[in-house]
Amino acid sequence: MLTLIDILQQSRIIPVIVIDKIEHAIPLANTLVENGFKVLEITLRTDCALEAIKQIANSVPSAILGAGTIITPRQLSEAKAAGAQFAVSPGLSEQLVTEAKKEKLAYLPGIATVSEALLAYELGLTALKFFPAEIMGGIKTLSALSEVLPSLHFCPTGGINLDNFINYLKLPQVPCIGGTWIAPRSLIAEGNFTEIASHAKEAQKKLQTIA
Repeated sequence: MLTLIDILQQSRIIPVIVIDKIEHAIPLANTLVENGFKVLEITLRTDCALEAIKQIANSVPSAILGAGTIITPRQLSEAKAAGAQFAVSPGLSEQLVTEAKKEKLAYLPGIATVSEALLAYELGLTALKFFPAEIMGGIKTLSALSEVLPSLHFCPTGGINLDNFINYLKLPQVPCIGGTWIAPRSLIAEGNFTEIASHAKEAQKKLQTIA
């Protein structure tokens, strides 16, 4: 089983995905994996999200799948059963931390403040989602958090795009970022995988500037 840090170090950008139509799941995953993005977070915001994870897990074995927007223990077990290898929450919940350990599922909870980061540290967590990153102060806040809690690593999401993601990845405490701009919900709904592939290539090209 991959640890959370192992997963976060697989790809410096994790596309955050909302799938409205199940028929888009496999071609979307193939498009992203073929363009260098094998760690994918599929948010549980639509009725077909769990089925999408299941179909991708069965048909695109090189993809490392995460279930996003986890807010209940039941969703953790459902996500794992569908084939998710990690789970992501918008916030920090002690109950979900405990349940994720029971499920033996890598878990990335979200934090937005130093108090939440300290609680996560006390709970034994070493990697956290920083959300919503830009609204909560972005790079300045992350730098301040790292000064007082230097053992923590962060995957910032929220307001991150092609124009600012490199600045986040330059921070030593940021192994990766999450973003929706590579595969926006609107393009997925249209089945416009050509444009998504173009976004992916553009991001990969920019990544090479800090490789």
